[in-house]
Amino acid sequence: MNKNVTQTLPDEYYKWIEELQELDFVLVELTLYLDTHPDDTAAINQFNDFSYKRRVLQQKIEEKYGPLQQFGNSYSNAPWEWSKGPWPWQI
Repeated sequence: MNKNVTQTLPDEYYKWIEELQELDFVLVELTLYLDTHPDDTAAINQFNDFSYKRRVLQQKIEEKYGPLQQFGNSYSNAPWEWSKGPWPWQI
């Protein structure tokens, strides 16, 4: 993480976001691999494991800091939570 950027959130948030990005990278790579190797059950199992880890981490982040995505990709409690989390320029 670049410490020169003005930090407005706890280190934990940035650590979790970086972990989320790492999981997304793995999932993209596995998706590309599975596009050409659709019968590789080991890769499918890896994809499912990483997908589960990503959902768990996303849920943990959203419970503490608010939704990460909109348009139905993140759930919201009442009252509406979309404005609760940090804005993109705060990250």
